Amino acid sequence: MEESGGETTATKPTILCRSPPLEAMLFDIDGTMCVSDPFHHRAFSELLQNLGYNGGIPITPEFGMTHMAGRSNEQIGQFLFPSWPQAQLDAFFAEKEALFARYAAEGLREVPGLTALLRWAAAGGGTRKLKLAAVSNAPRGNAELMISILGLTEFFEVVVAGEDCGEGRCKPAPDLYLRALDLIGVGAERAVVFEDSVVGVTAGVAAGIPVVAVAGEGREARAVAAGASLVVRDYHDAKLWAALEKIAAAGAEEEEAPVEAES
Repeated sequence: MEESGGETTATKPTILCRSPPLEAMLFDIDGTMCVSDPFHHRAFSELLQNLGYNGGIPITPEFGMTHMAGRSNEQIGQFLFPSWPQAQLDAFFAEKEALFARYAAEGLREVPGLTALLRWAAAGGGTRKLKLAAVSNAPRGNAELMISILGLTEFFEVVVAGEDCGEGRCKPAPDLYLRALDLIGVGAERAVVFEDSVVGVTAGVAAGIPVVAVAGEGREARAVAAGASLVVRDYHDAKLWAALEKIAAAGAEEEEAPVEAES
């Protein structure tokens, strides 16, 4: 699913029709690089049940996807406990992140095909080595931990985390992606974002960057409605590699084109 009904490529940045050539890939982490939702859900569910949240009834995975996925701790805290003082929220999330780190270490795994894509990008990306950045609403310690567990630290030039933007400016605001572009020195028109949530897709589009949504069954339509140019199941998806081959071919043609002499 590459376009939403009635929407044209002229209304949003797109990976499929691009000039100038691709120079960078920006990746969300949770759900995009790794299958982390079960570990977040386990940590949140355990703590919230102990607090008697929802009458002590465990929250469902659907609750987590609707109200937590893709959001920063600040945003989640405002939703769960709007009357709590900041110190109490900080203590809650410190405990949650410690639980998440413990559970993630037991079995965090990458979204299928991710390492192959990163190696392709690092080896030349079709025509040139691409710059890689990780961009997450998660706290820096959490973000870097996930990348480390996956064994992918060496690939990323920068990691931009939730605390790297102003208060209230995490995704869906574009600030984190704009910060990443500034750090790697690449314009929005020369990059592509990989995201899994509506919150993240919205942020990438707001930054003026084409977005590939890594979305499972049942989430494709929402990703396209949020502005994703392309929706894939994982990094083995033939649609993704067909798009990358087109981009690589276009980049090769541009590099081979003769430069006109100045008169």
